[in-house]
Amino acid sequence: MGATNEQLGIMKIQDALRRAQSIGLDLVEVAPGANPPVCKIVDFGKYRYDLSKQDKDRKSSGSKLKEIKFRVNIDPHDYMIKVRHAEEFLEKGNKVKAQLQFRGRELSHKELGYQLMTRLKDDLATMGQAEMEPKLMGKSISMTLSPLPISKRKRRFAPPDEELPPEPPDSEE
Repeated sequence: MGATNEQLGIMKIQDALRRAQSIGLDLVEVAPGANPPVCKIVDFGKYRYDLSKQDKDRKSSGSKLKEIKFRVNIDPHDYMIKVRHAEEFLEKGNKVKAQLQFRGRELSHKELGYQLMTRLKDDLATMGQAEMEPKLMGKSISMTLSPLPISKRKRRFAPPDEELPPEPPDSEE
């Protein structure tokens, strides 16, 4: 291919090299396995930069780990907000690390923490599965949830404004 992306057809290597040098660009083999091998006339530095950018884009598309923190005596409304956030994270394909922090004498009631984490796991069962069961580490209980396959995900706690379709405007005014 030339500098304007037009196909130049099959030619000898010497002719292709001469044409690339006359334009001031490089001859780069892009498909060595093809018969005949496919080459492009491009700026090699820019070509390598574009390839590295494509690699970074592929790598960054993997799942991330999002963290949500809880307390033992969390308000029911606050709990629901955090569950909705966890659902959003799982819906986007991210893993969720739920961490329940104990302070002071709360640590003597570990069973309340485990109950809350079990409730969270049950509430998010339609969106994700426990990759790491609730586990006490120091003064906190941690659990990791990974998203279910896209076809099996179903949100249970979507905010009310997302559930209803928008109403059509009245045209009688």
